Amino acid sequence: MLILTYDLGTTAVKTSLYKHYQGHFQLIDAEVEEYGLTVLPNGGAEQDPDEWWEKVCDTTAALSHRNPQQMAEVEGISFCAQMQALVLVDEHINVLRPSMNYMDQRGAAQQRALFDRGIKISGMNASALLRSLSHTGVASASAKDPVWKYLWVKANEPDVYAHIYKWLDVKEYIAARMTGVCVRSEDSAFSTLLVDKKSDGRAWSKAECAMLGVDIAHLPPIVPSTAVVGKLRAVQAAELGLRPGIPVFAGGGDASLISVGAGAGMLGATHIYWGTSGWVGTIINKPTVDIQTMIAAVTGAEHGLFNYFAELGTAGKCFQWVRDHLAADEINMYVNPSAVTDDPESVYESMYDYMGTVVEQAPAGSGGVIFAPWLHGNRSPFEDPFVRGMFFNLGIETGKSELIRAVLEGVCMHLRWILESSQRKVQTSKVIRFAGGGALSPVTAQILADVLGRPVETVDSPQNVGGVGAAMLVAVGLGAYATIAQASAQVKANHRYEPNPANRAIYDRNFKIFTMLYHANRKIYKIMNESDDGGAGRSALDAQAAARATFTGAQ
Repeated sequence: MLILTYDLGTTAVKTSLYKHYQGHFQLIDAEVEEYGLTVLPNGGAEQDPDEWWEKVCDTTAALSHRNPQQMAEVEGISFCAQMQALVLVDEHINVLRPSMNYMDQRGAAQQRALFDRGIKISGMNASALLRSLSHTGVASASAKDPVWKYLWVKANEPDVYAHIYKWLDVKEYIAARMTGVCVRSEDSAFSTLLVDKKSDGRAWSKAECAMLGVDIAHLPPIVPSTAVVGKLRAVQAAELGLRPGIPVFAGGGDASLISVGAGAGMLGATHIYWGTSGWVGTIINKPTVDIQTMIAAVTGAEHGLFNYFAELGTAGKCFQWVRDHLAADEINMYVNPSAVTDDPESVYESMYDYMGTVVEQAPAGSGGVIFAPWLHGNRSPFEDPFVRGMFFNLGIETGKSELIRAVLEGVCMHLRWILESSQRKVQTSKVIRFAGGGALSPVTAQILADVLGRPVETVDSPQNVGGVGAAMLVAVGLGAYATIAQASAQVKANHRYEPNPANRAIYDRNFKIFTMLYHANRKIYKIMNESDDGGAGRSALDAQAAARATFTGAQ
C-alpha cells in the first residue's frame, strides 16, 4: 500500500510517500518547501492558503518526478497539520481572506467583551464561563482561540463575513480543495472549543454558538480522522500531477498524530515530543482537566481517546538561541553550518552531532549550573506570560560546554515537571516514548532518561512521526487495521535508554531547585516584563502553547 501524506506546519509543508507492508511504514521519499507567515503590527498573523496549495503542488510534483511509478499507485492521501487557524471559504472553496494563523490575537476585544467583565472565575466572567462549561466542557479563554478570530472578521470585515460558506482549518482547506467537500476531523472540531459535550465529539453546540454569535451553518460536518472526505477531483489531480479518484482522508492535527506515529497512541501510553516546542502527552479515555496545572484532555485522532496534554513553548527553540548567541561562531558548533541555514531539519542533525562529542564532556548537573527554558513565558504547570529564561549559579570555572548541557538539562527538568504534574490526574506510563528532532540525539535521550528517572525509548526517524501518523489513518481507513491504536502499536522502539542511577541524586537536587527558581522570582519577572498596555505580556506566551492549551473546566 502506497500512501501520500502532507505535514502542514507553521512555515513549511513536508510531503512524504510511504509504503505500508507487513506492519511497517517505510518512507520512500519526501520533499519540503517553505511558505510565508505575515506578522502584522495590530497582533495579526496571516498566511496565504493559495500559497499552501502552490507548495503542496510543487512538492507533489517533485516526488512524482523522482518516483513516477510509485506515485501512480498511491491508494490514499492524508494530512498532519498545525491547528486553530481560521480559513474562510465560499461555496466554490475560494478563500475569502488570508488565513488567520493560530498566533493571531486580533480577537482580543471580542474576547474581553464576553469574559472580561462582572464577577469572575479564573479571570473570566463567571456567568459566561459556567455557560461555556455546561455547553462544551471547555471555554475559549485566550484571545488566540479560533472563535475570536471568526468574531473579529464578523465585526471588522462584514463583506467577507457575508460570503462565508464554511469555516475551515489548514488541512481541511487543502482536503476541500482536493475534493470539493468541507468537513472537520473530530480533533480539529474540538480545537474550536464549540463541540457539544453531550454529543461524544460528533456535533456542534447550538447553545455555545448562539451565546457567542457563531452562525452554526458555517461549521462543516464532523467526521473521524480515518474517514474519506471524498475523491481527488480531475482538475486538482492535474495540478498535483496525480491520477484522479484517489481517496482523500480527513487526517489529524500534529498534537493528535505525533503520539500515534511515535508508537504511543494506545491507552495509557505517554510520549514526550521535542521540536521547536515540547510537550508531554498521555492517552486517556475520558475528558480530564486540571485547572491548577493548566493540563487538559485534548480530543485525539482515535474516537473515544484523548491526549492529556501540556506544552513547553520553547524546547528546541532554546537551542536556536544557543546556536545564534552562545556557540555558533566561537566553537564551530556545527558540522556543516551552511546546511543548518539552508535546511531547518539539519539543525537537529548537526547540532546533536556536536552535542554528542562535546556535551558529554560536561558532568551531569552541569557543574551546578541550572537553565530555565522559559524564553517566551510559560503555560504549564504554571501560567505566566512574564517569566523568562535564566542561567543560575554560574561560577568562574563555568564553560560553554556546561552552559549548553545546562540548556538540555533545563528543558528536560521542565518536561519532568509537566510529567509529574500530569500524575495528579492520570497514570502516566513507566516507559516514555520520545519523538521529534530532539530524539535524534542519543545524548539528549540519555539526559532525559536520567532527569525523569524512567526508561526512554526512541523510534526510527523520530522527526517524521507526524507523517507516519497521517499514513496510519489511511491504513486504518482502508481496513489494514481495526483501530488507530492497533496501527500505532506496530511502531517498535529502535533504542532504549535506561536512567543512570549514579546521576539520580544530582538531578533530584537540581530539579527541586529548578522548581524553586520560578516561585522565588515570579514577582521580579512581572516587574521586569509587564507591559503597560496589559496585553503585550500575554503575547509573550508561546503562541502554539497558548492556542492549544486554553482549556478551563472541571473534571
